[in-house]
Amino acid sequence: MPELRASALVDAPVAAVAGALLDTSLITGFGVKVPGALLCLGDVLTGPFGVTLTVTRADLSGVSAAGDFLELHTDLVVTGAGTMVIDRVAWTTVGGVVGRFADITVGRGMALRVLEKRSALLARRCEELSAARIVVGAAIVRNGRLLAQQRAYPESHAGQWELPGGRVEDGEKPEEALARECAEELGVSVVVGEQVGPDVPLKQDMILRIHAAELVGGEPEALEHNAVRWLTADEVPGVDWLPADRVLVPALQALLT
Repeated sequence: MPELRASALVDAPVAAVAGALLDTSLITGFGVKVPGALLCLGDVLTGPFGVTLTVTRADLSGVSAAGDFLELHTDLVVTGAGTMVIDRVAWTTVGGVVGRFADITVGRGMALRVLEKRSALLARRCEELSAARIVVGAAIVRNGRLLAQQRAYPESHAGQWELPGGRVEDGEKPEEALARECAEELGVSVVVGEQVGPDVPLKQDMILRIHAAELVGGEPEALEHNAVRWLTADEVPGVDWLPADRVLVPALQALLT
């Protein structure tokens, strides 16, 4: 199976680059049909000529998608100067002399042009997200279980689940905003820890950033939501999450295990 590699250094933290890779607008311009605005584990992508790929990885380490004849991998490596983005494209060559000739003259050239264009789009999206407004969320874990809350509104998302949190107000630090939101939504006090998973694009100029959090006072109550629930690692993938929270399922499972 022929393989083509390309790399580029992006001046952005790995969480921002990993988040930008989740934005499906980076690939829809190449004729790829996607199920939603964000790449999620298990999504099926449809490309030109009926090619289908299944997303097999979408986390801080990068993204991967694979099908019968084509594999796409983007690996992220943290360096002192930014995040190194390493793209790998592998495909099955049609047999015979004609197939090998087409592979050399057409396939590789096309793949290289696509990677170059995508690299430029990725760098631009990372720059946009670096200045984006922040929505914070809390991954509160107790006794090996993750706290989730069920939305009561708006109607389009009522009944779906999300992590506690909300917008960072002017003059607030993200950690301060998260502590305030947990008090308002759950009636609890928390100590905010490290970031979990990538920055998730919500809009062109807004991201969701999740932090681990520890309960230090109070018992969670659904003050602004329908219900609260503690989830095991095995239960996390089966919950009807909001789209942005669903993207974070691999990171949340890793936090629990």
